[in-house]
Amino acid sequence: MSRLAEVIAAIDAANEADPERDAAGPAARVYGQRMSAELERLFPDASDALRIAARGQHIERWTSPRSAYPEGREGYLAWRRDLGAFHAARVGALMAEAGYDAETIAATGRMLRKEGIKRDAEVQALEDVICFTFLRWYFTPFAEGRDAEALERIVARTARKMSAGARARALAEFDLPEPFAASFRG
Repeated sequence: MSRLAEVIAAIDAANEADPERDAAGPAARVYGQRMSAELERLFPDASDALRIAARGQHIERWTSPRSAYPEGREGYLAWRRDLGAFHAARVGALMAEAGYDAETIAATGRMLRKEGIKRDAEVQALEDVICFTFLRWYFTPFAEGRDAEALERIVARTARKMSAGARARALAEFDLPEPFAASFRG
């Protein structure tokens, strides 16, 4: 088994314990598999570091619920920051066990912590994959019952995180109604 396959299998094994399940299996494992599929589609020549970051984006996420943090934007940002650090450390340990060097582990950690978004091509690629995964698999259930104005703000934030190329590709691949499509054109 290659180092990459070993780390991917270890991430999947860790995410198998996610108590949230649906017909496809444990939520975190399914999310990781969907991330890998989107990455392969969007960036077929991705490095091992990016492949591992995509698969490990939500490793054991259920162990740190959003409800453990204060309500509001500050609580949300603290939760996201802490999750990024946790995911980077957890995935980094699996990579070290598989024999990856410190430089590759550090690169994966930067991606998982979102350090250098809009400046680092691989960090941006991971963000684009995250946004495509959200749009393809999670947007419709997420949108159900939400206020239209709040949904517009969320879609606009999603579009702002994406690269110009990813926004154009999203417009081509998804049938986005106005005003959502306008966010991707801007």
